[in-house]
Amino acid sequence: MDILIVDDERSIRLTTTLALEGEGHYVESAAVGTVALQRIKEEDFDLVFLDLRLGDEDGLDILQKIMELRPQALVAIFTAHGSIPTAVRATQLGAFDYLEKPFTPDQLRAILIKAQKVQRNQQEVSQLKATVQTLKTEVRHSSPPLSFRSSDTRAEADFETLFRAAPTSASILILGESGTGKSVIAHEIHDRNRLRDKPFVTVSCPSLSKDLLESALFGHMKGSFTGAIKDTWGKIHAADGGTLFLDEIGELPMEIQPKLLRFLQEREYERLGKTKVREANVRVIAATNRDLRASMKAGDFREDLYYRLNVISVTVPPLRERPADLEHFAKSYLEFFAAQVGRRIEGFSESGRSALLRHSWPGNLRELRNAIERATILARGTKVEAEDLPHPTFQSAGEGNPDPDGPNIGGEHSLEEIEQAHLTKVLGWAPSLQDAAHVLGIDKATLYRKRKRLGLDSLTS
Repeated sequence: MDILIVDDERSIRLTTTLALEGEGHYVESAAVGTVALQRIKEEDFDLVFLDLRLGDEDGLDILQKIMELRPQALVAIFTAHGSIPTAVRATQLGAFDYLEKPFTPDQLRAILIKAQKVQRNQQEVSQLKATVQTLKTEVRHSSPPLSFRSSDTRAEADFETLFRAAPTSASILILGESGTGKSVIAHEIHDRNRLRDKPFVTVSCPSLSKDLLESALFGHMKGSFTGAIKDTWGKIHAADGGTLFLDEIGELPMEIQPKLLRFLQEREYERLGKTKVREANVRVIAATNRDLRASMKAGDFREDLYYRLNVISVTVPPLRERPADLEHFAKSYLEFFAAQVGRRIEGFSESGRSALLRHSWPGNLRELRNAIERATILARGTKVEAEDLPHPTFQSAGEGNPDPDGPNIGGEHSLEEIEQAHLTKVLGWAPSLQDAAHVLGIDKATLYRKRKRLGLDSLTS
């Protein structure tokens, strides 16, 4: 815990500090109320020990000011034997407990245990409130929950690997294109761990400059760089006991990579501007759309950091390689947005379904979500047509537009030429024969015979 001791007796400050640091806590001390209040303004201490008699200052006045600054602060009162009634008054003003002087290490330890229990309860209440608010927001504005079942054997195997590793403390690296749901998967891994009630803290590596990103991760001391007007704890401190999610880790500047490596190896770090070594027990999940092996060869990513992150690693396949999952996600989004806007839409027409399967979906789930939301709003009938979807690729898939390099529909071409051109196109983008047969409306055996007859054996296996 991060603890502040406020007492005008130097011996009390010294002995209590030694006892608390011996238990592994971080401790600061102040002899007067003004200094203590300034530090409480700057830092969110887990626990404050406050003496009721601070020279000429009234400890109850200091307590009231602390509660105004930090209503959720845990304040334990130091009190002499004859001041028990005053200590009771302090609890009425917001102190959670008191400790009678002189006290033993066991009595001090009992206060710490009680404080940690109260703190956990506060965190659980805050997380429950946040969860309720998130659920309300999702119902109003967001998307249906992402399914972690897949008809694609590779994706299903990857999800199984991830979720088998989820209950452990192993570092996990999630690879995949933008929009494939890597951050949602990271949240799911956290929720399947015993740390599910602990913090889940995200650091977006591309969103900040090198200096700000280093400060965001490790924290800084006042004056350690231009603009550092107060002490700040970083995301590692905020994630202590929980999960730290490093989004787009491939964008992490080389200058910061050795410090992150040290933290991953030793669970130790230092705030900018301070040499005191701190520890944090954090489970790390990282994600990137970059090819980290290529980045290592180019000298942009440390090999030792890669292998430290890569204890468990999976690649989330893009939507274009998962046509069955694509249809499932599209239907799920359609049902969600239709209910949200109060429309009765039964599904996709043949042109709409063909358009979905034909499009390459470079933006993956993010693009699909936006496309289906748009189609839900603009669809003229009870089914989504190709023309309701936003990209020219969709519309050409459903309209039979002519290909400048192929036969023109309605022109002087035989049916066999048109069939061969259409089969060539479909086999060129379909991930498998089964998917191509599904789009063409024939069984796999019939497609196999047509492909062989037309000399298209090299397309799609």
